[in-house]
Amino acid sequence: MKYSFLNNGDSAFTVQFENVIDEKVNGCVTRLADLIEHAGIKGIIETIPTFTSLTVLYDCTVISRKSAEKKIRKLISGISAGESQISVVYNIPVCYDDEFALDIENVCNHTGLSKEEIISLHSGRNYLIYMLGFLPGFAYLGGMDERLFTPRLKTPREEIFEGAVGIGGEQTGIYPVASPGGWQLIGKTPVKVFDKSRENPILYKAGDYIKFYPVTLEEYREIENRINEGVFEPEKSEVSL
Repeated sequence: MKYSFLNNGDSAFTVQFENVIDEKVNGCVTRLADLIEHAGIKGIIETIPTFTSLTVLYDCTVISRKSAEKKIRKLISGISAGESQISVVYNIPVCYDDEFALDIENVCNHTGLSKEEIISLHSGRNYLIYMLGFLPGFAYLGGMDERLFTPRLKTPREEIFEGAVGIGGEQTGIYPVASPGGWQLIGKTPVKVFDKSRENPILYKAGDYIKFYPVTLEEYREIENRINEGVFEPEKSEVSL
């Protein structure tokens, strides 16, 4: 496993793994983040995973850069890129009704697929959360079927509604809050993937997986009501990968 340490100011450094978007490389990133979290190294404040690297923030008055790097090198030595890992899969309901699927015709025209085929392909696999960014709780997902690849809108919208599910190039994802955006919208989830009132505001973390499943507009409204009443949580399961 190739990696290097990059300077990042006087209270942070970045562990850079191979510079390629790949599940095994990203697995090293998220595995190291977990190991650091559970190691309880005094002075380590936070880790920030990306597709291919992990930035480590530390308190330089508590631990030196040299000492922090030494401890983390030891943790890296215990990582095997091919080792089995336990990940969490979150099952997220999505309504692909025309009320929410504002751009599904664009996707149909670009891909040559019917709406039913798009829904089947989009909800037919687990998506790895490579990293979080752009917005709080916005998950960069990998693993979308290449038949669904569709360019972003030429002119982004000034505001996209919370919970919108879209396709942008080779990726799919959920808008956790209302924001500007240029992805092609194909549905909406009632699940609040970001909720600042929760103890853990973001539902998932890098290294977890999302599995979409289609629901009717009626089912969407029912789930939405249950969420507002505080009696709905998305199902999740652990898988060994």
